[in-house]
Amino acid sequence: MLTANDLVASARSRIHEISPAELQTWNARDFVLIDVREPDEYAAGHIPGAINLPRGVLEFRIESHPALAGAANPAQADRSRSLVLYCLTSGRAALAADSLQQLGFAKVHSLAGGFTAWRAAGLPVADAA
Repeated sequence: MLTANDLVASARSRIHEISPAELQTWNARDFVLIDVREPDEYAAGHIPGAINLPRGVLEFRIESHPALAGAANPAQADRSRSLVLYCLTSGRAALAADSLQQLGFAKVHSLAGGFTAWRAAGLPVADAA
């Protein structure tokens, strides 16, 4: 029988993780940053520029989100756009990244260590206000 940790480890073997330091070097216009935590977690603090698409609805809403230019026609969602996903510690993001890859998104990354690692590195944090 598998555990949640087994599922996360399996997903990590199929995805690409990046560090907070590496993410800092990327141009924000070149990727969509997605916080897959719950709305209350996002409201309590998130990485500046992140959109909130909770893990529980991600696969159902990703194609129609305006950040992927699929609002008018979900079939036109840009599956080649780079996506960076994060959660609190990176487990949910790893599962989400694996899932999006299975849906045909070509450039999906997970933030290693998640929001916890981002904060520990002293990087900027925004709130929903």
